[in-house]
Amino acid sequence: MPDARSPEPPLGPEPSVAPVPPLASVPPLALELLVHGVAGAAPAELLGDPRTVRVTGDSTAAVFRRTEDADAEAHPERYAGRPVPEAYCWSRLTSGNGARALWLLLLPFMVANLAHWARPATPAADPAPRAVRTYGVLVRILALSLTVLLIAAACEVALDLFAWQCAGSGTCSGSRSWLRFLAPGGGWWARPGRRLALAALVPAALTGLLWFLSNRTWSAYESQPPPAGAADPDTASDTAPALGRPGFWYGRRLVARLRAAHTAAGLLTVAAAVAAPTARHDRRAGSGVLEVLGWAAQSLLVAGGLVVVWVVCRRGRTEARPDHRLDRAAVTLLPGAALALLAAVLAYACWPPRPGWTSAGRLPGDFAFGVLMLGQGVCVLALSGVAAYLHRRAPVPAAALHGLGGPAVAMLGCALGGVMSGGVAQRVADWLDGGATPGMAGAPLPGPPVLLSWQAAVLPPLLLVLALLAAWFAGRGAGARRRLAATVAAEYPGEAPDRARSRRIAGARAAAALTDSAPWFVAAVSGITLLLGAGALAGAWFSGRVPGEAARGTGPLLESAARAAQDTGSWLVGFGFVLFVTWGRRAYRDPAARRTIGILWDVGTFWPRAAHPFAPPCYAERAVPDLTWRMAAWTGRTGGRLVISGHSQGSVLAAAAVWQLPPPVRRRVALLTYGSPLGRLYGRWFPAYFGTGPLTALHQEVDCWRNLWRATDPIGGPVLAGTREGVDRGPLADPLAYGRSARHPLPAPILGHSDYQEDPAFAAEREALLARLDTAARVLGPRPGGPRGRSPGEAGEAAGGVPGQLSKARAAPADPPGTAG
Repeated sequence: MPDARSPEPPLGPEPSVAPVPPLASVPPLALELLVHGVAGAAPAELLGDPRTVRVTGDSTAAVFRRTEDADAEAHPERYAGRPVPEAYCWSRLTSGNGARALWLLLLPFMVANLAHWARPATPAADPAPRAVRTYGVLVRILALSLTVLLIAAACEVALDLFAWQCAGSGTCSGSRSWLRFLAPGGGWWARPGRRLALAALVPAALTGLLWFLSNRTWSAYESQPPPAGAADPDTASDTAPALGRPGFWYGRRLVARLRAAHTAAGLLTVAAAVAAPTARHDRRAGSGVLEVLGWAAQSLLVAGGLVVVWVVCRRGRTEARPDHRLDRAAVTLLPGAALALLAAVLAYACWPPRPGWTSAGRLPGDFAFGVLMLGQGVCVLALSGVAAYLHRRAPVPAAALHGLGGPAVAMLGCALGGVMSGGVAQRVADWLDGGATPGMAGAPLPGPPVLLSWQAAVLPPLLLVLALLAAWFAGRGAGARRRLAATVAAEYPGEAPDRARSRRIAGARAAAALTDSAPWFVAAVSGITLLLGAGALAGAWFSGRVPGEAARGTGPLLESAARAAQDTGSWLVGFGFVLFVTWGRRAYRDPAARRTIGILWDVGTFWPRAAHPFAPPCYAERAVPDLTWRMAAWTGRTGGRLVISGHSQGSVLAAAAVWQLPPPVRRRVALLTYGSPLGRLYGRWFPAYFGTGPLTALHQEVDCWRNLWRATDPIGGPVLAGTREGVDRGPLADPLAYGRSARHPLPAPILGHSDYQEDPAFAAEREALLARLDTAARVLGPRPGGPRGRSPGEAGEAAGGVPGQLSKARAAPADPPGTAG
């Protein structure tokens, strides 16, 4: 939860409820619940009034009203013919304080988590549970490999480059006074084993920091139980869409189990980095008892690794019911045992002093990094096979990359992890080497593992290919702009054609249409990354030398190209990492930068942490129950009509919240979305959850649903395009006026993704939805539950929950096949 506190409106009293007026004289009260999108908005901006009051909520997420509307329930006669505006502000869930900007460093973990949710849809009649579970297991294994890669990179820097290579070299340590106590002849810590043990505290502390951050956000997000009366586990349908199941937004048990496993994996990685060189020396020295201890330590490390993999591969999410249980053995004993084993390995490395042991060459890390990279590639290929199989069973035409969106995203996560971890090692080695190039002939230090240098060398070719792809897409956009410009003026009858104006409008539409090409861009990047990564791995293993040395003697052109690629790639990787850190530091002092970084997490952290527990937390596990509770409680207390109005990412939250409502409440709620990525982005990349089938089912359950979209909007679009469902209205005219006129004397702006409420269609559709709700209420008759003024607990009881209680774990069947992975 955010630490920073900013001034905020005072918490107003809970609106009072007046006696029920005669139904013939006063219509039921109507409420419009506004949910903002990415980048957030202040309550005053959402409500159009600087005087606002917080009705319910806290400093992190809350519901606001205009001050004059605080007692609207006591005076429904004031609001005849118009709804009471109310705003739910959730931006501080993702961009509360400057420390959250450092979550940029967790970007590979977040991308890996997205791959879990990007799996293809499955047919309802035969959901192929084994294939779905295999998909989930493969993604969780990939996520685990990213944790090991991060800690291994930290071990490479701290143990290999500093404690082993630099501290063991008089040239390197002599110029750095703060390292002299580790140099040969420097005292008790100068022994190689003791240097390694001391340096191991750095990656161990990094593992502890990741555990602390994950545990802190777990307490604030995943450990918030769902409200009473949200979806009843006893009445939830096995065929209901996943987002409508009662346990979907409650990942407490899974995240706790994965956090324990990943923490143990990090500690075991540190222990292995210390135990491997120590045991190797003892075997070569024939130290007897020490050799036995080395074999025992390595055996225990292998056993611990197998236990970690078993815990990660166990059954995934429980969505059929809120699962309040915790696996105490895994959550407590697993990281504790890994920490105890690490302490034992450090003691084994420190004692005895092992006379004659000197540090030379590199630590045995080449093989470990190669195995990690090879394993990630094999997992991505296996994931592609499973995804292709699932897509063939239930093809969704709009699915990104014909169902291969998940494997493509997973490949990007692995590439980001490799670039970020290798970049740190490359830059540190270059700094320690002074003017030399790590790994080249004449360099004072051996440098990092050869594979990291090959990874850096493939970065310039990758960037060149990306530049060519960007130029190709830009050319397509320019051609589309020329074609569209010829027809824009005809859409505004009576207007004189203006070439410049038409080009600007056409340019906005062409730029917005490029969003639809994003899947193929991602596919190209992922495919090229996979091929270049395979080439780097083969080059490192077969040559055993850095690219510049491996190309020596092959010809001047190839030799120069290899050397330039190695040097340029190293600098590019280092520059990218420094850019990440600099951007994060800037966000501590610059609210604008902090807000920009928050936008990234608004999109990337919508999904629960089902694959990686160290990813930034899922804000929807707080926001969706907030909205669900507010809608159920207000309609239960007042019997009024409610329109939940969501813009951009807010429309995704709104739809997810409506999915969680009990059917009696859902019949009193209408959904108005605008600038919505539900179909255009979420439906393509996450077809199992937002595909045509689930969205059509949502429309059948929420008959009062309208979606507004513009052709100039790069994010929003139709949610059920190409179907008979009457949900979408668009494309809306943008700009509203082509040229100057008596009604529009000044040029009308091109709005794109913003200011949908300024369009006359917004008010018209909102009124139509309220009228439709009113008609439905007359058909259904008086609301169930008796008089107004019930407590939230009573509202939950009327909605199907337990009065005054939170949802409790109940005996229920296992998850429906193929739902959780």
